[in-house]
Amino acid sequence: MKYMLLIHSGAVDEQGGAPQCTVEDWMAYDKDVRDAGILVSGESLADLVTATTVRVSPTGERTVTDGPFAETRELLGGFLVIDVPDLDAALDWAARCPGARDGGSVVVRPVADFGG
Repeated sequence: MKYMLLIHSGAVDEQGGAPQCTVEDWMAYDKDVRDAGILVSGESLADLVTATTVRVSPTGERTVTDGPFAETRELLGGFLVIDVPDLDAALDWAARCPGARDGGSVVVRPVADFGG
């Protein structure tokens, strides 16, 4: 079954990275996921200030907002989609993720299968 791991950082340093995780931590985790053969896809997101938010009103009017769209302490930093046997396995991989440490979190959600 496919699960999406949404990786949220509890805080970012001056370079936009998560201070509790080193590049080596992420490289090791990435290698483990790839070696296990469960990686479907994954990406790290660019800095939050590059975000653009689009909203459409009930009348169809589009509003575009540049830059950070919310005052929040947690930032979505990236995602992985993994293919594992069950939720317990997905939770195990989420717990291993460096982004789950020191104020960060990993949200685990099943990917919907519409039978297509």
